[in-house]
Amino acid sequence: MAKFIDNLMEWMDTMAEARTRRIASVAGRRSFLQKAGGALVGGIVLPMLPYDNSNGAAFARGLGEPGEIPTDCEYWRYCSLHGGLCAHCGGSITQCPPGSMPSKVAWVGTCRNPNDDKDYLVSYNDCCGKGGDCGEACSRQEGDRPGYRMGLASESSWCVANGDKGIHCTLAVVVGIAQ
Repeated sequence: MAKFIDNLMEWMDTMAEARTRRIASVAGRRSFLQKAGGALVGGIVLPMLPYDNSNGAAFARGLGEPGEIPTDCEYWRYCSLHGGLCAHCGGSITQCPPGSMPSKVAWVGTCRNPNDDKDYLVSYNDCCGKGGDCGEACSRQEGDRPGYRMGLASESSWCVANGDKGIHCTLAVVVGIAQ
């Protein structure tokens, strides 16, 4: 058994040496240094590139929009919203009110911003855990699909995946530009 292992190790050593010599004959030191230098410079420059860490907040307002996002149902980002706005009950347009948590699943709508004439993807999450509605309920449902298309139907109970199933209000988070 020891001889078998010695033969195996010798074979692996021979194969590794042959492969290394073949690579060395094709690629010289300068080529290696060029690639290593490129990787090093790329690793330094990459963090300096612009990066949107606003979680979609950069897309929240288009050109000429007000400083504060309106909380009436006719605002463009609520085009597929079905439920009460969390901004009316202690939360915000992107945050659930205290005592509730966002649903683990959501529906997505594509809404056109009339100010820049672009389509945006908007994720609608129900806030679960507290029972009862708050404020005015919006029910626009533009482009809504039947209930058997779960990702496109706004009237489904989206709190089913959470432990607390009471629907309290709905968030409308702009995810990005639809392309």
